[in-house]
Amino acid sequence: MYSRRKNSRTRKVIIGIAAAALAGGAFAVSTGMSSAGENCAGLDQALQNNLNFIADQKANPDALSDARIANRQDVVNLINQRRAAAGCTGDVQAAPPAQATTAPTQEATKPPATEAPAGNDQGATGDVVCKGSTVTLSGEAGAPAASSGTFPIGTTLKVTNLDNNKSITVKVATPSGSCVLLNNAAFEEVREAGKFLIRRAVIERVG
Repeated sequence: MYSRRKNSRTRKVIIGIAAAALAGGAFAVSTGMSSAGENCAGLDQALQNNLNFIADQKANPDALSDARIANRQDVVNLINQRRAAAGCTGDVQAAPPAQATTAPTQEATKPPATEAPAGNDQGATGDVVCKGSTVTLSGEAGAPAASSGTFPIGTTLKVTNLDNNKSITVKVATPSGSCVLLNNAAFEEVREAGKFLIRRAVIERVG
């Protein structure tokens, strides 16, 4: 009799512990999902912005569209890598071209800036290269640097954003498929708030 009561009491304790473990696991999963969702929201928005730009370029091509699309595709690939690492599963698609948030523009539609460039330009000047190229970010972390498919690692490039007259001089640290991509730190020095593309850029090879 005593043995039966003891066994019954033991089973109840085990069931209680299992229920508590399941509840704790559910809480942990719920918390993790919430954290991932916050990270994915920003990544999904950045991905859609770039997909919208590519869709616009395909719908309204010009002589530089192929270069712009290749530039943005590099960024899309990096964002997708970060989304995969964060466990993002949202189906992000480009908006129809007529509704896309970034409309294509001609680099020559605005007059050249007349004010002296400001920012971290270190007073450097050099030969203008990759005329007409747009500049965006590579998504790489670290100190200000650039990547390029045109110039070898170690090349010094000065990038000027004519829309806000800010410049930065950086060295090519990694290869890419574009004339120049700026890493996150470098792009922050010359970007316009809320924009992921420098449409009117002057790229100079220094030294």
